[in-house]
Amino acid sequence: MFLSYILSFVNVGIDWNNHHYMFHAVKHVGGWVLWANLHLLFWLSLMPFATAFLGKNHFAPVTIAVCAADLMMCAIAYTMLVMALTAEHGAGSEFARVLGSDRKGKVSPASYALSIPLAYVSPWISGALLVAGTLIWIVPDRRFAKGA
Repeated sequence: MFLSYILSFVNVGIDWNNHHYMFHAVKHVGGWVLWANLHLLFWLSLMPFATAFLGKNHFAPVTIAVCAADLMMCAIAYTMLVMALTAEHGAGSEFARVLGSDRKGKVSPASYALSIPLAYVSPWISGALLVAGTLIWIVPDRRFAKGA
């Protein structure tokens, strides 16, 4: 149970840190940015429930899949927020330039999506993908800190 709490705390913390760095590069926000931000907050708010389900059921395949699905939705919501901010600032803006290709932003949702079906094949491999998708973000995204 404690391990699942740590997973929840670390993932929420990672999103919080990256959100903080990204918003240092933001010059203004509009309605779509606010809704995209709220969308991210919704999926992050489910993280404690998903990880509690995971811990209470001893990392059963369905619980790993549920946790992976929530992590995937958090990653998708974060990507949608980035897209809304890029649209708000313009494709040629300093924000878009600093963002670059966003390789980590593409790898992590893919690893979470792959871990959903893998949870039923090999919970260990699925769990390893969840950890890998998380660990690539453990160091906050410094692109925005440099460009701000």
